[in-house]
Amino acid sequence: MWRIIGRYVLRFLLLLFLGSLSIFALLRVMPGNPAEVALGITATEENVAELSAQWGTDRPLHQQYLNWISGMARGDFGTSLSSGQEIAPLLLDRGAVSLILCMSALVLSLLIAIPLGMVATRRHTGTVISSLSQVGIAVPSFLAAILLVSVFSLRLGWLPANGWVPPGEDFWEFLSRLILPVLSLAAVQAAILTRYVRSALLEVLNQDFMRTAYATGQGRGVTLFTHALRNAAIPVLTVAGVQLTSLVVGAVVIEQVFVIPGLGSLLLSAVSTRDLLMVQGIVMVLVLFTLLVNLAVDVTTTLLDPRLRAPHRGSAGYSCAPGSASAQASQGAPVSQEAPTAQGVQA
Repeated sequence: MWRIIGRYVLRFLLLLFLGSLSIFALLRVMPGNPAEVALGITATEENVAELSAQWGTDRPLHQQYLNWISGMARGDFGTSLSSGQEIAPLLLDRGAVSLILCMSALVLSLLIAIPLGMVATRRHTGTVISSLSQVGIAVPSFLAAILLVSVFSLRLGWLPANGWVPPGEDFWEFLSRLILPVLSLAAVQAAILTRYVRSALLEVLNQDFMRTAYATGQGRGVTLFTHALRNAAIPVLTVAGVQLTSLVVGAVVIEQVFVIPGLGSLLLSAVSTRDLLMVQGIVMVLVLFTLLVNLAVDVTTTLLDPRLRAPHRGSAGYSCAPGSASAQASQGAPVSQEAPTAQGVQA
């Protein structure tokens, strides 16, 4: 098991290195000089050269990359080229806002999707819920945000339309301003997860051990909770990890709609001002977050599923030696039923 987890960690480090290299290279091939953008069209060549030397953008590319990577390893992301502020505190503040928004949306979407997916396993309700989830998938998150604002803010006046209050200042005001953005993000994610939960549960319900559970007299609700849901948790967990990373992308638009000071709004402002170091830092944080989520999902599924921890011997990780029952079954040969069992030999 530890060898498998070690491979996951090595893959994480390799992808992190390749991601940082790609970010650095793509931003450097963009046309224009950040110093020229900052100084304006009236700047002289001497002023541009002086500011480039001050920012370090006139150094060789490999030296710029090494300085950037070594600084990030120490927690120093540099100074914003446009505002002159330290980048690391800004990333922490804005990243906390985006993380609260995305995690709240993921939890709410799971709370909606799991019960709906369980109900959708029944034949007469599955068609209706599947149709509704298909409609939810087709609706963009920004359109859901506009509809929610028009109903609950403009028409009913129940919730504020925009703005953000930190939870430490006024918790109830924080909750009131969090509801609509979270609902906008969770609506689409819940529709996607409902289909995956239903598909995973239907696959588990067709297994032989579920028929055995029904034969013992257990009700459908009991078997769904005690057997089916637990075995369907691994594919749902994998999809939830993927959806969490997509929520970060969707939050960029939602933050603009609701005027939330998150990473998305910070990224757009940095791109508009060609703040090279700020864009590098934000994109690198997003890449790191995505890779960490994937690593956590891989490790968690390895710990939960014993088949992933078993040595790969045969099709499902079990022994398939020549002459064994598994090998005969895989070759189409009849399996002998006259061989004594282990209990029979001991008896």
